[in-house]
Amino acid sequence: MLSQLTVNNFAIVKFLELDLQPGMTCITGETGAGKSIAIDALGLCLGERAEASMVRPGSDKTEVSARFLLNGNPAARAWLTANELENEGECIVRRVLSAEGRSRSYINGVPVPLVQLKNLGQLLVNVHGQHAHQLLLKPDYQLALLDGYAGHHLLLDEVRHHYQQWRQLQNELNRLKAEQQQREARRQLIEYQVQELDEFSLQPGEFEAIEEEHQRLANGTELMQECGYCLDLLYDNEETTIAGLLQVAVDRAETLVGMDSRLGNVLGMLNEALIGVQESHSELRSYLDRLELDPERFNELEARLSKAINLARKHHVKPADLALYHQELAGDLARLNSDEQRLEGMEDELAQARQAFVQAAEVLSQSRQRYAEELGAKVTSSMHELAMPDGRFAIEVRPDAQSSLSPLGIDRVEFMVTTNPGQPIQPLGKVASGGELSRISLAIVVISARKVSTPTLIFDEVDVGISGPTAAVVGRLLRQLGESTQVMVVTHLPQVAGKGHQHMVVSKHTDGKTTETQMQALNPKARLNELARLLGGDQITDNTLANARELLAS
Repeated sequence: MLSQLTVNNFAIVKFLELDLQPGMTCITGETGAGKSIAIDALGLCLGERAEASMVRPGSDKTEVSARFLLNGNPAARAWLTANELENEGECIVRRVLSAEGRSRSYINGVPVPLVQLKNLGQLLVNVHGQHAHQLLLKPDYQLALLDGYAGHHLLLDEVRHHYQQWRQLQNELNRLKAEQQQREARRQLIEYQVQELDEFSLQPGEFEAIEEEHQRLANGTELMQECGYCLDLLYDNEETTIAGLLQVAVDRAETLVGMDSRLGNVLGMLNEALIGVQESHSELRSYLDRLELDPERFNELEARLSKAINLARKHHVKPADLALYHQELAGDLARLNSDEQRLEGMEDELAQARQAFVQAAEVLSQSRQRYAEELGAKVTSSMHELAMPDGRFAIEVRPDAQSSLSPLGIDRVEFMVTTNPGQPIQPLGKVASGGELSRISLAIVVISARKVSTPTLIFDEVDVGISGPTAAVVGRLLRQLGESTQVMVVTHLPQVAGKGHQHMVVSKHTDGKTTETQMQALNPKARLNELARLLGGDQITDNTLANARELLAS
């Protein structure tokens, strides 16, 4: 329930703070006073379109905040919990709009995207505007009204799920068919390339190994010569070698250590150097013994290296990356073959998905037909109360599983009505006058609202075209609705205003330079005077006051 609304610098409102109560609250005021301005501000707060012109002239920003009590609104509480925005049984939404047209949105003090604000707003308030009866002529709106009355949320989710699966498969099939010729040409090319690379069969890391071995064999003679020279220097020369010179140094160092032990480290280092030379000689000798000059192996490596380089150049990759490129091409070929296999079995899968959608849609259609009969009977009864004693209302649900396929099912829904004796029942737009359409719309809204979980309902001059005894019936219907739901009604009819649990009046004031709209709750005496004004105009007489008392008493 909406418990408080605060508005700053919105249009011609400078400041407005409303404390709202349960039940039916009526809002009245003179023509042009801005009776709907609080509702417009609330709409902005709940995510409706923002325009810079909404900012009060001379102000740098507009700010609107609304406090909601969430007792009896499990849907909103669950949404807040799911989005980690809960706040102990209440919710405060706020929107700030700058004079440049930029807006910021907050839920319980946390900045949120506008789409989140709109999603939450749909769970908090349901607004029925003064032109809602025009929407009643649109087939989509008629279908939405019927589904809302029937509570088809779960059935609609099931139908949407199957429809999306079917459409996704249909789109995939169309794509695969459209790409089939291009895919076949690419498959043949890749198949040839993969076959060529399969035959060469270069393994990951092989090119680097081939390159290293090829370089070793290409320099074999020089390697043998340089190894022999090094061995000669280290140990094998008969005259002077590094090992021999180091041995002499070790012998002399031993003599020095005998004279001064502080030279022990020097002796240790010379011994290590001698050992290192001996080990280097041994390692080099072992390498030279294993070194072979194999012209046949060299030619094999030369040919494979050349082939790898040529293939890499052909495929525009580095030779070292050729094996990886081979794997990628093989993967592409597997996917192309998989697409062809997928295409072969998709027709059956698509037919099964369509059948699943149709079955879910038929269940929804049968439920719509049941509730259409129920809602039609209730609207007919309300029409009789609303000064249409010969009226009859019906809802036609026409399923068509061949052509009327949509995320909403397979049904075409049409509201049918007759208002006069002997007149055949026909589509609503062809029969009902403006006043009749308004009354029928109001009857549907009131009946549907009793089954809607939104705890706050706002009716913005939905009683246009209604007067006299009919207006009294409308007021009674709205008050009955207010017994279980918070209802706010903007009205110009005293018969409706007199039925409210609370009454607020909107007034406009100007000093010649600026204009300001205000709204205030009326005490019993002020309310009586306001009803008298609605009954008799600006001149409040004893008769209009007496009539006002009768309205309140009723």
